[in-house]
Amino acid sequence: MTHIARPADFAAETPESEAPGLKPTEFKAVEPQAMSSGMMFLLAAACGLIAANLYYAQPLIGPISASLGLSPGAAGLIVTLTQIGYGIGLLLIVPLGDLFENRKLILSVMALGTLAVVGAGLASTPLPFLASAFFIGLGSVAIQIIVPYAAHMAPEAHRGQAVGNVMSGLMVGIMLARPASSFIAEFLPWHMVFFISAAALVVLSLVLARALPPRIPQAGLSYGALLASMGRLVATTPILRRRSLYHAFMFAAFSLFWTTAPLLLSGPEFGLSQGQIALFALAGAAGAIAAPISGRLADKGWSYAATRLSMVSVAAAFLVTHIAPVGSAWALGLLTFAAVLLDFGVVTNLVLGQRAIFVLGAEYRSRLNGLYMAAFFAGGAAGSALGGWLYAQGGWWAASMLGLALPVSALAYSLSERKTA
Repeated sequence: MTHIARPADFAAETPESEAPGLKPTEFKAVEPQAMSSGMMFLLAAACGLIAANLYYAQPLIGPISASLGLSPGAAGLIVTLTQIGYGIGLLLIVPLGDLFENRKLILSVMALGTLAVVGAGLASTPLPFLASAFFIGLGSVAIQIIVPYAAHMAPEAHRGQAVGNVMSGLMVGIMLARPASSFIAEFLPWHMVFFISAAALVVLSLVLARALPPRIPQAGLSYGALLASMGRLVATTPILRRRSLYHAFMFAAFSLFWTTAPLLLSGPEFGLSQGQIALFALAGAAGAIAAPISGRLADKGWSYAATRLSMVSVAAAFLVTHIAPVGSAWALGLLTFAAVLLDFGVVTNLVLGQRAIFVLGAEYRSRLNGLYMAAFFAGGAAGSALGGWLYAQGGWWAASMLGLALPVSALAYSLSERKTA
């Protein structure tokens, strides 16, 4: 196996045996300069605005289905097709960041997503809307080209901080998308959610086109060879496999919670309105502050302890929801606290995982990120589906027990990891 040279202060965190088995000569070595706070904020905002498109439709499934004439059984396709599009994009589009100039690639993928968002807003029948939902997911993978791009721009000693700051924007976008679309839909037709988003994406694209410096990879690979190399990366990179599995469990718990908690809150126990549920989701977004904190922890070499703490916090989030009687004000407060605690733990683990794989080598950073994201996104889809089914069968108790088991399983698996940081 060809070894990858890394600075000494990161060698302990990523053992030499866990480096990918690809040649490290694909890129020209260029020492990046410190990223300005303005650029960091722009990249974080871009991730948040793009990521939000994945979640705008989730709280609006009811009115969208009624307007389009979708049956209750087919309504789930609104979310499922977006997830499928995003998953395909992670595997087939994100790796192109190792092949094509990054700024043009980001803008091109964003353009695809913008057109899809406009299509969703214009749709008046099921088929055009569902097709738009698929391409919204496909175009939203621009996020996962931006994150490695930010890592390339940051010096090695501050890479975790840069990734964490950018990921904080991503998580804020995810968490604010649901309440934002709910609030808009209370006063305007649901179509306006997509038109407003499209306008924001157009403005964002114009700003990025002027602000982003080009980054030209020197991969020298064909597209087919690029995709084929991803299998070798999985086979020869233990840290990628381990981190992907960690976060597949964690993101499954995250998706389960945010699929079933609104059902619990709107049910007879709490009886909250759509606007009140939006406020609940807004409170949960406070967990996004974990992203820059966890990036700094990783830069200091504290990933081992921080990873396990993140898993404990997610497990504790599900446990605290059972302290008070369901439907009481005390229970609502604990559920809100659980949302913040869960988001904090999931975001922490996400950033720590990205930081761990990004130090393996710039020449395959986009491919590593695509594989990492695809793996845990599959876990999220499974968590959402199983959570909804369990909630229908046994209510919050059944769903939350699976939610508890997921981070506990990740924690148990993490005990097999040698402490290196």
